[in-house]
Amino acid sequence: MQRRTFLQFAAANAALIVLPSTTTYGKSLSWANYNKAIVIDGLSGIFSGKTETLTASQLATIKNSGITAINATVPYPGMNFEQTKKRIELTKRVVSKYPSALSLITSTDDILVAKKEKQVGVILGFQSTEMFADDLTRIKYFADNGVRYMQMTYNNKSQFGDGGLVKRNNGLTTLGINALAEIEANKVLVDLSHSGQQTVADAVAASTRPLTISHTGCNSIYRHPRNNDDQELRAVANKGGVVGIYLMPFLEGGNGVITAESVMKHLDYAINLCGEDHVAIGSDQGVIPVKDGPKYREMIRKDVEIRMAKGISAPGETPNRPPFVPELNSERRMELIAFHMQKRGHSSSTIEKVLGLNLFNLYKQVW
Repeated sequence: MQRRTFLQFAAANAALIVLPSTTTYGKSLSWANYNKAIVIDGLSGIFSGKTETLTASQLATIKNSGITAINATVPYPGMNFEQTKKRIELTKRVVSKYPSALSLITSTDDILVAKKEKQVGVILGFQSTEMFADDLTRIKYFADNGVRYMQMTYNNKSQFGDGGLVKRNNGLTTLGINALAEIEANKVLVDLSHSGQQTVADAVAASTRPLTISHTGCNSIYRHPRNNDDQELRAVANKGGVVGIYLMPFLEGGNGVITAESVMKHLDYAINLCGEDHVAIGSDQGVIPVKDGPKYREMIRKDVEIRMAKGISAPGETPNRPPFVPELNSERRMELIAFHMQKRGHSSSTIEKVLGLNLFNLYKQVW
């Protein structure tokens, strides 16, 4: 088994490795409407991509999640065109191998079918741009092959624009502006996660369709390069887009574990700022919960070292503060989030929107 590396794959999808579920959090903390709702995680993962075989236990955990669909990052950052093609092919083979548990999502109709059949729908997404190089015809190629999320940059500078860790942010390049137009022309959702401020501003100004910041936090709650300022969050919302709150260590300072309360603070703030129609969850976690322990911490330590050596490690990445929220470390984490929202006084209508309906409506507009 291999955990999807903490930094080869997005700033932290901590549980891409397939591990047995040991948590009991989801058994008593529930939300009455969960099983009826369309539940979409705007950034997640299911399997490692190193094997095409899932065990009966793993499949049962996936089905028990109650998640209708996820945006699953397919290639690791740094993968080129050919490597990305192979990853897409492998992902499709795994999905088709287990039709009782998984389905491929390319349209909102597919999401409705997945809900009816009690499958977890897999949406193919990118978090980096190396697979395109300077050839924008590849955007159509990947769109035709089912990719529905494309991100403009990772933490550093890409050929399309500057990421959130770039100190002198110059925004989108000319190629990036053309790429954004091509992505929109192919009815793929533009993702501005990991982007610098000027890149976000340029993309919103150039876009003709709604966009997303699939996984982020609010700088007004805790300032961090992976979080976004009010003006960025509001600009995406005003364009008709959706911002997703993640379950990452970047939500607060210090060395303690991230709590559900911290997640709720960011979620409440985003709802008040952007409106309840423009906020979602992009957990940046795997569907199967993390099995914490010495081996897991050692994998995290090695991953952080690699990321630091590559210059893509965000502040706060440390094995002493692993990238998940213990209180929400369950395949039923979306239901736990709904429970905490209800506890804070959010209506069932608002909870339903945040858990998936907002992303579903965004997909209808863009796809």
